Amino acid sequence: MTDRNWLTAGALCAAIVLAAYFGALKPSSADGRAMMLPVDPTPLVAVTNSGKHSFSIEIADTSDEREAGLMFRKDMADDHGMLFVFERPGEVNFWMKNTPMPLDLVFVGQDGRIKAIKRGEPESEAIVSPGQPVRFVLELKAGTAAKDGLKDGDLLRHPAIARASGAGSN
Repeated sequence: MTDRNWLTAGALCAAIVLAAYFGALKPSSADGRAMMLPVDPTPLVAVTNSGKHSFSIEIADTSDEREAGLMFRKDMADDHGMLFVFERPGEVNFWMKNTPMPLDLVFVGQDGRIKAIKRGEPESEAIVSPGQPVRFVLELKAGTAAKDGLKDGDLLRHPAIARASGAGSN
């Protein structure tokens, strides 16, 4: 009988440890909750004709983070965004499935220059693509790009972009 109690206690402890481990994992799109990445300590700066505009950003630089992105996020500050960093320049396709807020998708080349700005409609499965290779995508609250005067050719500065372009820190 004592062996059975120890076995039961051991199984219960293992179940508690596993529940704590899986409960501590970062929420992702798989469980229907928004993924929240840490805010990078260095703001991203957009250099435009109307001046410099700073954004606090989360950086999605793994495939799991890029896949979850801003899914299930209901709101975001006007000066906040998510920078998607890809390993190399290439064609990228985004969609807005499971994303309830409209977004500006700012497609950026390896050199940090904006290649295209597209609008992402909430919950849409329509593909949003720049039609040319890019290295980064900056997602902002819809209307932010126009409000801040971001245009094709404008420069985005951030250490993650500088590292990828080989230019060191900006």
